[in-house]
Amino acid sequence: MQSTATSPDAYTNELTEDRKLIISRLRVIFKANLPQGFEETMSSGMIGYVVPFSIYPQGYHCKPKQPLPFIGIASQKNFIAIYHLGLYIDQNLLTWFKENYAQQTTAKLDMGKSCIRLKKGSDIPYDLIAALAKKITPAQWIEIYEKGR
Repeated sequence: MQSTATSPDAYTNELTEDRKLIISRLRVIFKANLPQGFEETMSSGMIGYVVPFSIYPQGYHCKPKQPLPFIGIASQKNFIAIYHLGLYIDQNLLTWFKENYAQQTTAKLDMGKSCIRLKKGSDIPYDLIAALAKKITPAQWIEIYEKGR
């Protein structure tokens, strides 16, 4: 079920304690490591990190009234999800992530196209997620996004 929370804090506060700890830690990591210009917001019923209209007025081509999405984090039924659109579009970034994931945790990588599924808090490679957050600036994301369209 998609959350109806209107802010990242409200979203986090509606979670169970174990999920709240993980989501809160991920929020701290993204806020500390994403390059300047990304903005934390609610997007599609989850916490999102977007390129705001002040930087990219066109917004998201599928929903122009929404800012350009980049990363989402969500508490799903059986896992915590990180949706990183850069991993979906940039094969080199995906290869880097997969190689480093295997080096930083014994957990098997469970991934969709842009979705990293994290099932156990103790297996989450937080340092790798911090490094991933630093990889793409808003300007680079806009360039990658526009080339992909």
